[in-house]
Amino acid sequence: MFKNLLIDYLQKHLIKIPKNKEERQLKRIRKPLLVGILVCLALGLSAITVFAAITNNEIGTHDGYDYEFWKDYGGSGSMTLNSGGTFTAQWSNVNNILFRKGKKFDQTQTHQQIGNMSIDFGVNYQPSGNSYLTVYGWTVDPLVEYYIVDSWGNWRPPGATPKGTVYVDGDTYDIYETTRYNQPSIIGDTTLQQYWSVRRNKRTSGTISVTDHFNAWERHGMPMGKMYEVALTIEGYQSSGYADVYRNDLHIGGSGGGGTPGNGQVTRIEAETMSINGPYAGPISSPFDGVALYANNDSVKFTHYFDSNNNSFSLRGASNNNNMARADLRIGGQTVGTFYYGDHYPAVYTINNVYHGTGFQEVELIVTADDGTWDAFIDYLEIH
Repeated sequence: MFKNLLIDYLQKHLIKIPKNKEERQLKRIRKPLLVGILVCLALGLSAITVFAAITNNEIGTHDGYDYEFWKDYGGSGSMTLNSGGTFTAQWSNVNNILFRKGKKFDQTQTHQQIGNMSIDFGVNYQPSGNSYLTVYGWTVDPLVEYYIVDSWGNWRPPGATPKGTVYVDGDTYDIYETTRYNQPSIIGDTTLQQYWSVRRNKRTSGTISVTDHFNAWERHGMPMGKMYEVALTIEGYQSSGYADVYRNDLHIGGSGGGGTPGNGQVTRIEAETMSINGPYAGPISSPFDGVALYANNDSVKFTHYFDSNNNSFSLRGASNNNNMARADLRIGGQTVGTFYYGDHYPAVYTINNVYHGTGFQEVELIVTADDGTWDAFIDYLEIH
């Protein structure tokens, strides 16, 4: 019906009645050509699919991405799905609302089993009030709600004491862990943990190395469970706003900056991102950015997930002088080797074929043989 009306209208208004022989000859050429063009235009218009804005809670799949619109009460919001991972979102006077597009998993695999994850993103982000531009998702066993926040509105979340930091994608992120009591979750109202990485300087485009944050959380004793979701998300809380997510490319698999070592992959953990312990241990900026272990029981440690029970460990470090410095390597509370440094020039010392437990294990670098003549400087540890 629409095509016929369009063709009739254009024929009436664009095809003139010929006045002479020459025009009649031209008409014999033009008319079939014009009608063909009109039919093509009409067919093209009929092939355009218009997606209605989503205004109520909804979960689905669109153009290769999983999406979700969720709102609790108050105010209004709408989400328009565009190609791939892109979408637009707007909200007004809401209590809490989330718009997201990414990937949902079957809750049977850890992030190590799924593979390296990263997101290339770009957003025209215009919040008015409390809001987050974030990578968001959940794990189960344990139940965790997580955020990797790259920009926000008028309040920087989550308002807690940081547990540490991780430097990734060109900036430092503060790491937080908070507990939510009897709050909504993917399994209903319950108590759950929230993990946060919050960038110190806002940005609205770039690459987010998602797996690097997962690994950093686990090094700080914040275990991730089996994956339920990873998604680029706009959240509004007691606010209004608008966001045009014009780029959202989720990459899964391959190697990255973190992950469980294996098949040639190497995980590097910077000493300054580890937990620093002991009576005198502290950060240093020379001969590298790292940590100094000054006395017995000074240590740095982190929690790591091991798929294999055999790995090699390389530690870059130095002594503070020409005396031999040493640091013991402990995994799961057991000493499995010692690193040695003969002078103040940074060097890498490797311990090969170390056997240890699998799953989540505490990895510690500790001084136990201090005689007062040296200090151990620690730069980074690599797990092969």
